[in-house]
Amino acid sequence: MSKAYESAGVNIEAGYEGVRRIKKHVESTKRPEVMGSLGGFGGLFDLSSFSYKEPVLVSGTDGVGTKLLIAQEVGKHDTIGIDAVAMCVNDIVVQGASPLFFLDYLALGVNDPEVVEKVVAGIAEGCRQSGAALIGGETAEMPGLYKPEEYDVAGFVVGIAEKSELLDPNNVREGHVLIGLPSSGVHSNGFSLVRKIVSDHGLTWSDSFEGTEKTLGDVFLEPTKIYVKALKPFFSKGIIHAAAHITGGGFMENVPRMLPEGLGVEIYKNSWTVPPVFHWLGEKGNLTELDLYETFNMGIGMVLAVSPEKEQEVLALLKENGEESTVIGKVVSGSGVNMKEEK
Repeated sequence: MSKAYESAGVNIEAGYEGVRRIKKHVESTKRPEVMGSLGGFGGLFDLSSFSYKEPVLVSGTDGVGTKLLIAQEVGKHDTIGIDAVAMCVNDIVVQGASPLFFLDYLALGVNDPEVVEKVVAGIAEGCRQSGAALIGGETAEMPGLYKPEEYDVAGFVVGIAEKSELLDPNNVREGHVLIGLPSSGVHSNGFSLVRKIVSDHGLTWSDSFEGTEKTLGDVFLEPTKIYVKALKPFFSKGIIHAAAHITGGGFMENVPRMLPEGLGVEIYKNSWTVPPVFHWLGEKGNLTELDLYETFNMGIGMVLAVSPEKEQEVLALLKENGEESTVIGKVVSGSGVNMKEEK
């Protein structure tokens, strides 16, 4: 390796070792449409076998945010990649798109092949859960920009949909029912506030989460749930009219994104059990109810809009596919999100 580059803090040999380690994880996500192998200048994906009449490519990109700082402090790197994939694929599945392939970007202060492998193993797991092939990416060692123990990870996904089957907020009507799918926890949003609450109370990520045998690190590093398998069976049926991924901005920002102008929603807070982690955040952070619903998913990671006539069919199909769900509200005339105690 170049001694000059090594003197600048870049270890090319470690980069080669990282690529060697991640190959098996990348291979585990391979689809028949993937062309070539890891290490090319670009990832290749063959669309010729698809039979869409009017195919639409749907893309999304995202990162994990400051949840990464918890993973780095705890030294747990094997699930943060799932978050990176989830944040991307959940954003395109609400538009009716099936993920095809994923690319990742991993930037590090020091290229530690073991850390690289763990992060990419998580990315590969997220790809397997969503049916996307991991066809390429970039690992960048950037001393001076990142501290030796720091890294950042982001991703990019491309999916495909039949144009006539895209989920469209303009198809939502007053009286449509809102079905909520549970989250796996805090997911990957609101972590600047989470970290502030933990710091303000002088807590550490190794402290126990009240009433459980888990640590705070265990609870808050629970990976983001991926909803592709839950929603994909509905794409050709035309019985889900729109969907919302409850991500940054919580209920207040994301639910209106699935509605046309002139419509709002009523959400019934007593229709699901809010997980303990959100009560903990509210109490420790002295947060108002509005703070919580504007920041976190509160135990609901995905919301679907369906007609009342199709409500039972959707609930039954979700259950058949192993997905829990419950009716959490309805579409009403007006605007915004109105949180109510009862139906």
